[in-house]
Amino acid sequence: MELQRRKIIIVGAGHVGSHAGYSLISQGLCEEIVYIDIDKEKAKAQAMDLFDATVYLPKRCLVRAGNYEDAKDGDLLIVAAGPLPDMSKGQTRMDTLRETIAIIKEVAEGIRISGFQGIILNISNPADVVTHYIQHTLFYPAEKILSTSTTLDSARLRRAISEAVGVDQKSILAYALGEHGESQMAAWSAVTIGGKPLSQLIQEQPDTYGALDLKAIAAEGKAGGWHILAGKGSTEFGIGASIAEVVRAIFGDENRILPVSTLLTGQYGETGVYASVPTLLNRHGVAGVIELNLTKEELDEFHKSCQTMKDNFDLALTL
Repeated sequence: MELQRRKIIIVGAGHVGSHAGYSLISQGLCEEIVYIDIDKEKAKAQAMDLFDATVYLPKRCLVRAGNYEDAKDGDLLIVAAGPLPDMSKGQTRMDTLRETIAIIKEVAEGIRISGFQGIILNISNPADVVTHYIQHTLFYPAEKILSTSTTLDSARLRRAISEAVGVDQKSILAYALGEHGESQMAAWSAVTIGGKPLSQLIQEQPDTYGALDLKAIAAEGKAGGWHILAGKGSTEFGIGASIAEVVRAIFGDENRILPVSTLLTGQYGETGVYASVPTLLNRHGVAGVIELNLTKEELDEFHKSCQTMKDNFDLALTL
C-alpha cells in the first residue's frame, strides 16, 4: 500500500510564514513542511518550535528547515517573503512593491532551478501583482499559481457586517473583490444573510437593514488589517487560517469556491490581470471562476481595482 505524503514548502519564516505553518499542522493538512529563508538560523528555529508543537497535536507532521532543492518533490509552495508596509510613512501594501520585487526575483529563481511543479500560493504583498509577476517570470501555468488575496478581506468584511447587523459572521456570505489592498470593493449585490439576499432584507426591514451604512461597513472591512498592524505590528492568525482554508480546498479536491486571486481571461470583462474573484478550487488548483451578477456601479469599482493592478504589474516588470 502506497501512502500519500503531502509536502509543503514555505518560503519565508517570519510572522506570517510561521503562523501559516502552525495553521497547517494544527489542522492536519500535510505530512511535511520545509522552511526556506535567507536567515537560515531563523528558519531552523521556527521549524524546531513548530515540530515540538506536533507532540501535542492530533497528527504528526515533520517540520524542518531546508533549501530550494527540497522543493523539487513538493506538492504546494507558499511564498511569504517581503516587507510589511511602514505605517509611520503612510505606506500601503502597493507601496512595498519595489522592495518586494527585489526579494521575489531571488525567490522565483530558486523555484525555477528547483524543478518544482506543484501549486504556488503567494501571500507576499502586494499579493495580486506579485502573484502575476511570479507567474509571468516563471511562465507558470496560471491555474497552478494563485494568491489568498481577498480570502482574508472577505472574512473581515463578514465580521464588519456581523457587528452591524447582530448575526454571526458564519451565517453571512460576502465577498471583497479585486485587490488585496486599497482598491478592493465589496460586492453588496451578492451578500446574503442566512441565505437571504441583503438587498431583499433592506426592502423588507427598512428601519434596520435599510439603515445600514454600507460604505462605512466596507471601509471597516478594508481597514481590518490596518487596525491589527497598528495594534500589534503584524497580522498572523487570520492569514494563517485563510491559507489553511485554501490548502484544504486544494488538497481535499473539494471544488470549493473561495475569493482568491487568479488570472482573468475575459471574466468580468477583464483580461491579463490577477484579481480576486469567487474561484473554484480543487487538486488541480484553479478549476474555474464564478461570475457574479454585479451591478454597473460594482463593475466600475472592480474595473478600477483591476486597472490599479495592471498599472503596478507593468511597473513591476521594469524593476
